Amino acid sequence: MNTIQKTKHYDLEQRTYIFANKCRIYIQQLPKTIAGIEDGKQLIRSSGSVAANYIEANESLSKKDFVMRIKICRKEAKESGLWLRLSNPNNQNTPVQTNLIQESIELTKIFGAIIEKCK
Repeated sequence: MNTIQKTKHYDLEQRTYIFANKCRIYIQQLPKTIAGIEDGKQLIRSSGSVAANYIEANESLSKKDFVMRIKICRKEAKESGLWLRLSNPNNQNTPVQTNLIQESIELTKIFGAIIEKCK
């Protein structure tokens, strides 16, 4: 197991950063159509928001603030999955797209579990 794979499982701040970065790389492959450009813009925003809000959660001032930020992370991870699915112009997922969709699902579940533990 290489360092990135170890980090992926144990450092959520790094994992969300990697997700946002891989989304940006994926977006560069999208066709330069109106749909491709707009889906790409939305994916950049939502995937970056996952990472940014997780950093904010780690710096939260209260438990209530932490939970709110984690809920935003979960919402943005789900939204990223939507934009990833919509960004497929020919209804055939690429391996990169499939991996990113799976990561958005896993992040959504992780943030959901964190929220449950905070109740």
